[in-house]
Amino acid sequence: MKKTNQIIKDGINLIRIKHWLKNLLVFVPAIFGGVLFDLKTFASLIIVFFAFCGVSSGIYIINDIKDIEKDRRHEIKKNRPLAAGRISISIGIILSSLLCLSGVSLLLLCQQEMRIQCLVILVSYFILNLLYSCGLKNKPILDVMLLASGFVLQVLMGSVAGKVELSQWLLLTILTFSLYMGLGKRRNELRKANTSDTRTVLKYYTADYLNKIMLMTMTLGVGFYSLWAAIVVKNNSIMVWTIPLVIAILMKYELNIEKNNYGDPIDILTHDKVLLVLLTLYTSSVFVLLYCI
Repeated sequence: MKKTNQIIKDGINLIRIKHWLKNLLVFVPAIFGGVLFDLKTFASLIIVFFAFCGVSSGIYIINDIKDIEKDRRHEIKKNRPLAAGRISISIGIILSSLLCLSGVSLLLLCQQEMRIQCLVILVSYFILNLLYSCGLKNKPILDVMLLASGFVLQVLMGSVAGKVELSQWLLLTILTFSLYMGLGKRRNELRKANTSDTRTVLKYYTADYLNKIMLMTMTLGVGFYSLWAAIVVKNNSIMVWTIPLVIAILMKYELNIEKNNYGDPIDILTHDKVLLVLLTLYTSSVFVLLYCI
């Protein structure tokens, strides 16, 4: 029984189930477009959500395989299932292949008129992340740009699957906030860097540089969101009342990554109840403003 539980735990850790939360971005266009509760739209979004989950988990495994020797020298990453030897590389390759193929195959359930577009986006997402895992993650600036591009592709997929026209301001908001979080992760990795660190790209960054670019992307993100809220949503300015909440969320997020060693946005979310409350309040406000008024 104990062995079975360990196998299940290792499998969950390997495919990074908690990181599936990032794939919820596919729902963003439909939520802000006011069509989330259309049954056909919601069904399509569920399909593309799990398609992204399969491909992203497959990519995580590929990344772990590529970095297995470096991870074994890292004080924390050495405990990952592949690095620790609890799951073999061959099993990892098989599982990664199955996950990626399953993700792509799920798109066959999408409506025919959107199937090709969704496939192109998902394959592009896979290729970008594969290039990232195979070496581009060691290239400064390009590393965070590729990470942010993945989030943009998820929103584009949601737009196609939900048949919602995507505002350029919303797309720019997602891009800049994604860059901000990616840079924040790099900054905290830099602070914790030591001789056993496996992140080669950190040698190209300085804390001062990352602080400046984080400030720039956060400011741009708030500006783009404000423009979107003021002039796009339902052709009125009802969403401007959510801007203070967005600013509060960013302030709390920034406080967390300043005071703690969290790097990944998902880790920050799961460790902070106040931030979760703020996000819940923001989400509730959006639904009330867009669906109840």
